[in-house]
Amino acid sequence: MSTARYEQVKEHVLRRIASGALRVSDRVPSENELVSKLKVSRMTANRALRELAEEGYLVRVAGVGTFVAERRVHAHPLEVHNIADEVRARGHEYSCKVLKLAEIEADETIAARFGLAVGARLFQSLLLHYESSTPLQLEDRYVNALLVPGYLKVDFTRQTPHEYLMHQAPLHRAEHTVQAIVPDARIAKLLKLGPSEASLLVRRRTWSNDKLATIADLYYPGSRYELSGTFKP
Repeated sequence: MSTARYEQVKEHVLRRIASGALRVSDRVPSENELVSKLKVSRMTANRALRELAEEGYLVRVAGVGTFVAERRVHAHPLEVHNIADEVRARGHEYSCKVLKLAEIEADETIAARFGLAVGARLFQSLLLHYESSTPLQLEDRYVNALLVPGYLKVDFTRQTPHEYLMHQAPLHRAEHTVQAIVPDARIAKLLKLGPSEASLLVRRRTWSNDKLATIADLYYPGSRYELSGTFKP
């Protein structure tokens, strides 16, 4: 089935945003310019720009023009999702850089969070997740080595920890805390945060078959990410 013409126009504009040809606050081609370039009707161009504005990609200013909007990523604070799926669902490219993948001995802080003895054997992964070329999440994860013995053998540039762990230690319960923090210099640099920019920190513990499987500290850029959700009693 062929794609509707207005969808083709939307895809054209989104490709230019994704490639960096159009950046936040840049003026996008007008309806007349899209009509001329893409050989579509004015009604088609209008619908494409209107829907992109409704979806949050563009901002239309009467009498001035249409501009690329600054988008903030939304996520529910109490749900556990695969970050790669979230990024791809927005039509963007997902990638990951592995900063650390090693066996460690639990220090006093990590041992207390796990309920283990100091010096207990754990696996640690430190991953930087990207949406297109922009850092979206720094994931610092500790894994129960007895529950997930093959963790260090995984190529996390090809498979996320979420994808792997859901098969090896299926999630039965999760615990979250969320806070805004002033990150240290290393985290700020990795997430490309501006001066004095806050970070959102989600601290998560997950259980599989009543055994604590992982603890993870997930850092997000405060200006580009927000957590929201609804509760229904």
